[in-house]
Amino acid sequence: MRIFRNRPHYDFVSLRRITFAISGILLLISLGSMMVRGLNYGIDFSGGTLIQLRFPEAAPIKEVRKTLTALDYGDLVIQEFGSPEEIMVRVEKQPKDSDEQAKMSKTIVDALNPLAGDKGVEMRRVEFVGPQVGSELRTQGIMAVIYSMIAILAYVAWRFELRFAYGAVLALMHDITITVGFFSIMQKEFTLVVVAALLTVIGYSLNDTIVVYDRIREEMKRLRKHPMTTIINEAVNRTLSRTLVTSLTTILVLCALLLFGGEVIHDFALTLFLGVLIGTYSSIFVASPVVLLLDRSGGKPATPAKKESKEMQGEPSSG
Repeated sequence: MRIFRNRPHYDFVSLRRITFAISGILLLISLGSMMVRGLNYGIDFSGGTLIQLRFPEAAPIKEVRKTLTALDYGDLVIQEFGSPEEIMVRVEKQPKDSDEQAKMSKTIVDALNPLAGDKGVEMRRVEFVGPQVGSELRTQGIMAVIYSMIAILAYVAWRFELRFAYGAVLALMHDITITVGFFSIMQKEFTLVVVAALLTVIGYSLNDTIVVYDRIREEMKRLRKHPMTTIINEAVNRTLSRTLVTSLTTILVLCALLLFGGEVIHDFALTLFLGVLIGTYSSIFVASPVVLLLDRSGGKPATPAKKESKEMQGEPSSG
């Protein structure tokens, strides 16, 4: 039913079975990858020593791995960092003090110098995180996400209704799970920077959802004689242009950061990019239909037909 002719009126609610199926498949893939492959925790969480090196030419990864394996520093992770000339080396061995750390770094550089020719290898950065600190940071990162979810549940339940709170939290869990699942599938490094980006995604996605929920609440008062499906469709359509324009402008900025921001900010921008895409989708196709599923009236009009007919006599026609 078209209530406003000059506004888009897409029937989003009728697609809920399809979108729920798509979301379910993505969630199963993400959860399965996290259980089977796990996350590639960065040095922030796993502990160890991180050394950034620069070669005069493209780094010979295979030879670097063979050379460092012979040093017997435990498990190694070697990957390019921004360009073929720069590599990031993460070793399992954790020095006891700064002197041992400096000695280990010098040993690694001396061992790799023959692979770099006359110019040698340039050491750009060294970081060390102990196992206890890494474990504490991992726990604190998880608790930060959990506490934010609890706070959101309480706020939305107080600001709207409990069913809206459930919808908002389920949509946020949907967004976070799929975003983290991408990092698990691609085995990209999961660091504190990514956790910070995830918390930012929670705030962005919640803002989108709250805007839609606020419109649903207004439409529930204005369109009491209409079923809940019509109310939700009207609310989503009335906020659609705002949602798409906001998401598009944010994505354009994030694309610029991904392309020109460098490796230091790459993972933060990538997490936000995925989160904004998934959050926009969930605000339209997940958060709102969940409210319909939890509607006690079963989607029927809130006002009896006889009472509505009397009210309609005094209402001006909208069109």
